[in-house]
Formats: sequence, C-alpha cells, structure tokens
Amino acid sequence: MARFRNNKKKPFVKPIAMKKQANVDHISGDKIPRSFVFSRGKLPGPLKQLQLDLRKLMLPYTALKLKEKKRNNLKDFLNVAGPMGVTHFLMLSKTQTGARLRVARTPQGPTLTFRINEYSLAVDVGQSQLRPRCPQDLFKNPPLIVLSGFGNGDQHLKLTTIMFQNIFPAIDINTVKLSACQRIVLLNYNKDTKLIDFRHYSIRLQPVGVSRKIRKFVQNHHVPDLRNLQDVSDFITKAGYGSESEAEDEAAMVTLTSDLGRVNRASSKSAVKLQEIGPRMTLQLIKIEEGLCSGGVIFSEYGNNDGKKQNNQEVDDKDDNEENEEDDDEEMEEDGEDVEED
Repeated sequence: MARFRNNKKKPFVKPIAMKKQANVDHISGDKIPRSFVFSRGKLPGPLKQLQLDLRKLMLPYTALKLKEKKRNNLKDFLNVAGPMGVTHFLMLSKTQTGARLRVARTPQGPTLTFRINEYSLAVDVGQSQLRPRCPQDLFKNPPLIVLSGFGNGDQHLKLTTIMFQNIFPAIDINTVKLSACQRIVLLNYNKDTKLIDFRHYSIRLQPVGVSRKIRKFVQNHHVPDLRNLQDVSDFITKAGYGSESEAEDEAAMVTLTSDLGRVNRASSKSAVKLQEIGPRMTLQLIKIEEGLCSGGVIFSEYGNNDGKKQNNQEVDDKDDNEENEEDDDEEMEEDGEDVEED
C-alpha cells in the first residue's frame, strides 16, 4: 500500500545566536581571567550548595552550569580549559580533616590549598537580614577585589595576593563605569590567628540628605498616598530631609563624577552602603604547591617539627594521596568523558 506524502512544510526557526564573550579587555588589552568551579570527590549537600554559590560569585566569567561526571578527572578539565580560555580552577573537596578549597592557576600552577574552617551559604546570609538585596543584574559584571592585611612581606602571603588579584579582571579607574561596580569581594588576613575572612558584598549608593520615601518615589515612580495631606509640599516636609535610621558617616561619602540611576546625580554626595550577599568563609592556608595539584611544596603550615603539627601534616598528605589514587584508578578503568558546559 502506498504511503501518503505529507506536503505540510515545517516552519523554519532561526537559531538563537549566543553572544560570545570577549577574551581580551578592549581597554587594557589584558587577557580576561576565566574560571572553573568543580568538586574533587563526593561532596555533602551543604558543600554542593557552596559550590553553586562560588560559581555565582565568579560570574560572568565562569561556567555556571558546568556538568561534572563521576569519571571526570583533573586532566579532563585541563583539556577543555585551554580552548575555553580558562585560567583558574577552584576545587572543593571533603577530607577526614574537613572541607578544602584549592585555587590553582592553569595549566602549570601554582596551587593554593585552604582549609575551610567555617562557612555560611548565600541563602543563610539572606535569611539573617531584614531586607535582603540580590537583584538579577547584580552578576552581569565581575566583582571588585579588596585585600587587607596581606602586606607583611612573607612569601606565601605574596603568592596568595597575586593569585586572588589575577583571578578577577583588573580595572582602570580612569575608564571604569560606576554602573559596573556593583559587587565587592573582601579578603582580610588576621596575622594572629592566620585565618582569612572571605566576604562577598553588594554595593549601592544612596543620596545624602534625601529621605527614604522620596528616594523610593523617584526610583519606582509609584504614586504616593496623599489622601490625608492638604498639599503636595506636605509630603516632602513630612518625609523630612534625612533618614533617622541611617547614620551618615563622612568617611563613607563620595562625590560622583557621573550620573548613576535616577537618584544619584553627578557632583552630588552619595553614601556608599555595603550589604552582604554571601557566601561567607573562614579560610586557613595550609599548603602551596608549584604545579597543578602536584610538584614541590613551596609553603606548608605544618613545616615545624612539632609533634601535633607533624601528625596533622601526615593526615593532610594521606588525604592528598587518596585523591591522587582515585584519579589514577579512574584513568585505568576508562578514559575520562568530556566536560560539558551549557
């Protein structure tokens, strides 16, 4: 029996053209750093969420939907890092001594290993605030990086400073746009405890001397309730000329060089407000290696011959050996599958 031919034409759908990110800054000419955030080994639920928070923090120059597979080893990520222009790896792992964060420069290192003593997820930070602020356009531009307490001359602190400075794109204060400065990453080193406080804030500006009611009216264009007022001027005088709940500190005030939004105008004073958006971590630098998770040890926190420190070092070395053995076993069983990115 003959088949009937379907003469109905299928509609042509034009494919969506994905906007390709530039690899070189058009102003400075420097290569834009990019990163992969992935795990080594099996992670518990909270650390998996911390991994997602770190990917969001590293936006827009990171793979937010990086797909990992059980058979993927470090060589698989390294093979796709070159064509994609990836310059840094952030690797989370769970060992016997606790959670770890490794920050490595590709393809030849060095690698900085941190122990995560404490951490809070972005959702926990938001739930602890009365008015959490995290708009979607907040992650269209990379964050600024501020380092405090690292300038005491030690070699391992200099390497840490260089690593974190190069993991985010550099800015030119003469050409940078104020609208692009919306986030900041703060790292504070305490020389007494040898701990690093890792914080992530959003930046917002508020005009000095303008009440919250008038500011909201200008920003949102919502018609205020004037039923109980005799005149429009009563709305302004009743609102006042300043917010009593917001202390205006002279050190936190800046004079804008250009307009920013509907409220902040050029040549006017605005107060700089920082609001934490997470994640929050307390890190301890325990090791620096010359290569990519291998090579000679440049710095070790357990470098002394003290008995307790020596035992801790042996446990950390055992954890490193276990991770390396897992990678070797995966390579012997089957070649690593490709790393996919949406």
